Amino acid sequence: MAGAKAMTWPLHRRMPPALLALGLHLPLWAALLSICLTFPYGCELALPWLFLAEGLFAWMLSRWLGLPLWWQLINLLFFPLAWLLGRYDIAPVWYLAAFLILAITSLGSVVTRVPLFLSSRHVVEVLAHRLPRTPGLRLIDLGCGLGGPLAGLARLRPDLLLHGVEAAPLNWLLSRLRLLGRAQIRLGSLWDEDLSRYDIVYAYLSPAPMARLWAQARRQMRPGSLLISNSFEIPGVAPDEVLELDDLVRSRLLLWRIL
Repeated sequence: MAGAKAMTWPLHRRMPPALLALGLHLPLWAALLSICLTFPYGCELALPWLFLAEGLFAWMLSRWLGLPLWWQLINLLFFPLAWLLGRYDIAPVWYLAAFLILAITSLGSVVTRVPLFLSSRHVVEVLAHRLPRTPGLRLIDLGCGLGGPLAGLARLRPDLLLHGVEAAPLNWLLSRLRLLGRAQIRLGSLWDEDLSRYDIVYAYLSPAPMARLWAQARRQMRPGSLLISNSFEIPGVAPDEVLELDDLVRSRLLLWRIL
């Protein structure tokens, strides 16, 4: 299969989703601040409606820019919930704890532009059925998150040699403990992984890194090996096979055979 030239994506498709989501709020808050400065006496009375309006506008912008659904929900709810929680006497340590949990579970997403996506059980079942039955095949899950797909494959396909790589420390720890003795889980970047070691590479990433992943796969993966992407296409490269799944989010498995 011939390679394709990498597409030049718009800037907002190349930015980390976390930074893009944050950037959406800056002009909205600038507009709301100008309203409050213009009408200072009515601002406090209208404050809950301003927070709600900010969330709605941020949601519409993030939807228009094509951010993942969970980023759309974060943009919609973050500031209205922050205003609501601010009305209660909650100890600051709980906010710090929530921030730390978010940081260590999403640490790699700012750099890799890969948020935490969880594969459905149906995806795992289809993978287990579709993968070749040759004994001893080596499979890696790039950005294995909490280890769901690897745990399912360990149960359904004990003939596979399973590996995973995860950049977020807490996710890595939970995945490693969950798969102790059943899969090898490495803490680090997926870009540092040598894909020539594996027969099957599975990835549930985001649109942003797919062109780079394809370049790495073409450079490293051996002829006859299989690249599988959950839902996200490689720009300009048609898959050899597409499996449409009837799960909650209408997932698709896209398969490329490396030649």
